[in-house]
Amino acid sequence: MLRNNIRPYIIIILIGCLLFLPFLGAVPLFDWDEANFAEAAREMIATGNYMRVHIDFMPFWEKPPVFIWLQAAAMQLFGVNEFAARLPNAVTGIVTLCCLYYIGNKVSKNRLGKWWVGLYIASWLPHFYFKTAIIDPLFNLFIFLAVYQVYAIQYGRKALRHALLSGIFLGLAVLTKGPAAILIALLTFGVFVVLSKFRTGIHWKHLLVIVLGTLLTTFTWFGADIIRNGWWFTREFITYQIRLFSTEDAGHGGPFFYHWIVLLIGCFPAAAFLFQYVKGQNKILMLTREKAFHQLMWALFGVVLILFSIVKTKIVHYSSLCYLPLTFLAAAQLQWWYEKKRSLLTVTKVMFLFTGLLLCVAIALLPIAGQNLHHIQPYVKDTFAAANMNAQVTWHTYEAIIGLAGAAGILYAWKRMKKDVKRGFAVLVLSQAVVIFTTMFLFVPRIEQYPQHAAIDFYRQHSDGKAYVHPLGFKSYAYLFYSQKQAVPDSAYYDNRTGYFLSGKADKPVFFISKNIQEQEWLQDPRLEKTGEQNGYVFYRLRQK
Repeated sequence: MLRNNIRPYIIIILIGCLLFLPFLGAVPLFDWDEANFAEAAREMIATGNYMRVHIDFMPFWEKPPVFIWLQAAAMQLFGVNEFAARLPNAVTGIVTLCCLYYIGNKVSKNRLGKWWVGLYIASWLPHFYFKTAIIDPLFNLFIFLAVYQVYAIQYGRKALRHALLSGIFLGLAVLTKGPAAILIALLTFGVFVVLSKFRTGIHWKHLLVIVLGTLLTTFTWFGADIIRNGWWFTREFITYQIRLFSTEDAGHGGPFFYHWIVLLIGCFPAAAFLFQYVKGQNKILMLTREKAFHQLMWALFGVVLILFSIVKTKIVHYSSLCYLPLTFLAAAQLQWWYEKKRSLLTVTKVMFLFTGLLLCVAIALLPIAGQNLHHIQPYVKDTFAAANMNAQVTWHTYEAIIGLAGAAGILYAWKRMKKDVKRGFAVLVLSQAVVIFTTMFLFVPRIEQYPQHAAIDFYRQHSDGKAYVHPLGFKSYAYLFYSQKQAVPDSAYYDNRTGYFLSGKADKPVFFISKNIQEQEWLQDPRLEKTGEQNGYVFYRLRQK
């Protein structure tokens, strides 16, 4: 019996290793977020200070340390490189799949864990983010586990233990990305209470334990820092979080429905099955505990989607917490279809085929577009983006077969699902997982070469510690990581970094990088000597006095 219980988890772990671990270090870290967190981990190792996050060897109050601790641990084992920076998310992906299987079977009398895991693997963005070095997958897992423990308070044994676990997971979420976790949790619980008509079975003592668990967990870091260094760091941290919600970050704005479109396209095939939830259909008979978990998932999904639609800054992964409830709700629809409790609506069929084939067409056209950028380039108004297209990247027309194979897999899976849902779903999961994996392996490294690879190469050329590298006129974290920058011994540098380097006070030679849209401005500066340019980036060195 024990062997039978463990076997599915062994299979899931092996599948996760196969999907998430290979080629983690094949692509340079993307600026900003990936390079930002990896640099913070590198500086933890360089300084030996693991209690406070630093960027450019100055306190960095935008993010707490849990994810960065994991990256630093991986770097200690595997070196300061892309593989180590992304490894924590690959492991998070494997743990997440195991949690989905366990919880899916726990909350459903029909054990929908396998449907949930399969749908998560087959969905594009949920799959993709486990191969990145950004904080969100771990943050999402902690919040989701905190929410699940709230459900377990009502229907599991030892309610106070579940309440304590909920608080601990919520505290870990705060220590991973910040107090937004508490806001999301409070709003989700509030919506859940309304959906359940104020009959949750959760009492004040449970809430008190959750609060205490959260406070004690967060105190392990915030409290320790306050005791040692006072309130200023915590105050700056909270101020930044408020500003993030209330203002639009430069270059990251978007319309209110931005995340709706991202989820619809990026979470294929799961998102298509949400259209099954429409008023007027026959209600599915569920046990009270199943209905409660559905309500909780709807609450979490709705809160995250609306909250980050309101937030001014629009970045794709801001709505990534939606992936967990979205795939659960979609998995339930698939299971009900399999059990013939519900037939598919026309809108579901249309959205499934439309979004799936649209993605596959885009993939098929990608290598063709890559071969014909010289025809597209004259129509690009952004001078820097147009110059990015000059990167020498080799594309092959036959690679369009990846998109065509994906489309064939979708059509064949759909045909099989109409006769045998389970087998057709297996075809869908396998075909999508292969297409996603192949696309990331073949195309992402080439795409990376256009916007940043020339800059990454420039930073790497100066990673021997004999000179400084500094960007002019644009924000970057990649230059810190790839030039392996060390702390500048003169404290005056931190008052005005660019001005300090241009003044010639540095103890080493200084090389600069800017974008071509500002080239004329920097060419007029007599302190700079242009040394070259590539794919929209212009390189300079400081003239010796």
